Amino acid sequence: MPYSKVHKQQTRELIVENARVLFNRHGFHGVSIDVVMESVGLTRGGFYNHFKSKEELYREAVSSFLMGRGAQWRDSAGIDLKNLDPEMARQMLKSYLSTEHLGDIDGQCPMIALPSDVAREKPDVQASYQMLLEAMVSLFTDGLNCRTGDVRRKALSLAALAVGGMVLARSLPDSSLAKEIQDAALTSANELIDSDEA
Repeated sequence: MPYSKVHKQQTRELIVENARVLFNRHGFHGVSIDVVMESVGLTRGGFYNHFKSKEELYREAVSSFLMGRGAQWRDSAGIDLKNLDPEMARQMLKSYLSTEHLGDIDGQCPMIALPSDVAREKPDVQASYQMLLEAMVSLFTDGLNCRTGDVRRKALSLAALAVGGMVLARSLPDSSLAKEIQDAALTSANELIDSDEA
């Protein structure tokens, strides 16, 4: 008896989420299809019922963050997408640049966990990563009360401070420099937000 469409969709989502965690931990080349499928209790043959290639799974794992783990992160950070303002932007930055986020390798944003992997991947994987960045920029754009200057440039700067700060901090996890980088990025980002409100 064949599985229902609902069961197949649930299985696909389980594979994607487990793959996202494994890719965060080990990178694209450090994770095999066998490892992904073993993590959900299925065989390699079952993989091809859901995906054409490991690259397709990787692309979907990166994309899934926004409405999956990313949505959970926004909720726990108190980010109200219907009430975006400078205070929400500050709260998002504080949570994104936090020690808790840095230590949550499994739940970490793929923009922090996978930048060097993505840079070496095919354009469709890079497009998934870009979609995450554009979503972050959009949240900042909607949250800024720019009276002067270019709101998109400022939103891009906030995203660069957030992601860049965390990428550097992740590369130095046992160093006091990591915390200094996080704090410096957060301070500079808040100063940029403050300059919009002045």
